[in-house]
Amino acid sequence: MEQTLDAKPLVATVRPRTSLSSQIVTVIAVVAPPLGLLSVMGVLWGVGFGPVSLAALVVMYTLCGLGITVGFHRLFTHRSFETTKALRALWAILGCMAMQGPLTQWVTDHRKHHALSDQDGDPHSPHAGRGPGILGTLAGLFHAHVGWLLQTKGMERGRLYGRDLYADRLIRTIDRLYLVWVGTTLGIPFLIGYAASWGSVGVGLEAMVWGGVLRIFLFQHVTWSINSICHAFGTRPYRTRDESRNVWLLALPSFGEAWHNSHHAFPSSAVHGLDPRQIDISALVIRGMERLGLAWDVRRPSPEQRARRRAQPAEA
Repeated sequence: MEQTLDAKPLVATVRPRTSLSSQIVTVIAVVAPPLGLLSVMGVLWGVGFGPVSLAALVVMYTLCGLGITVGFHRLFTHRSFETTKALRALWAILGCMAMQGPLTQWVTDHRKHHALSDQDGDPHSPHAGRGPGILGTLAGLFHAHVGWLLQTKGMERGRLYGRDLYADRLIRTIDRLYLVWVGTTLGIPFLIGYAASWGSVGVGLEAMVWGGVLRIFLFQHVTWSINSICHAFGTRPYRTRDESRNVWLLALPSFGEAWHNSHHAFPSSAVHGLDPRQIDISALVIRGMERLGLAWDVRRPSPEQRARRRAQPAEA
């Protein structure tokens, strides 16, 4: 369960650069939500924001966000619990619907991040290769937040970090259908609005704006903030070999991912909010699945393991 502080980082076999196809898809995923939001809001100016749009926003943000946190991150990247084949497929699809890239790409990038965290080779560290002074700090934060998406995203697609996923026929099929899930993530909120208004296209579009375009935009930046803010600001209650930090302000919108120092101290743990009063919605979902018999082999650090890793005193 515990990560060895002086363990030698894995050496990856990487592509020399981010592929052109990955850059094109990334630009669309990053630029389209805010541009689409502005353009469609112009068309719908005066229509307003109603309860149907609010419901679409909350439901889709929660389901697709948990697809990333419970599915892509804790289930597939760190294998912190096991579940049924049907739920593996569901979590994989919901994660794809967050529009952060296909599952295998997301997982291999993230596993590489852990292997080389805040060192040269980390896909999105705000520290590795950072220049001096305030400009260097800002450049590092920009790279960790969005710059890496066009520079280092998807470079690691080798077997070292993804052998188990490439061997899984179900996961390969879901990855191949990625564009279907992209269409689905916009189509569902439209259908929610259309059905709730008994056939109003305007309400359907409004729900698609808030429950689709804006929701994607919001959760993208929450996720990217874990890469940037949570490696630069916050508390470090546990000893790690990187600069990971806990940021309580991001804990709720990230479904518990912002307890990032705790996660890096115990990367295979299904629970990130390890200390009292640390809200971790993803861990609660996994616990609920466990109680229903839908999750097993759920990994959690023991009190003794946490005590050994605890920083003395806690760093700010």
